[in-house]
Amino acid sequence: MAKLHITWVKSGIGYNKTQRKTLKALGLHRLNSSVTHNDSASIRGMINKVKHLVKVEENGEAG
Repeated sequence: MAKLHITWVKSGIGYNKTQRKTLKALGLHRLNSSVTHNDSASIRGMINKVKHLVKVEENGEAG
């Protein structure tokens, strides 16, 4: 299964509260922190909601 490496690159200050909660739900705690998640529809939807605040790299591991 492919992995997604997500890095928080822009502050959530000044954005909607639900977008800040989405960052926390992804497991991002502070600016420039990174997490790795399995590629799934729910994770993609969360990333789409905060795409202007994060950087996403795909790791093409087939499992």
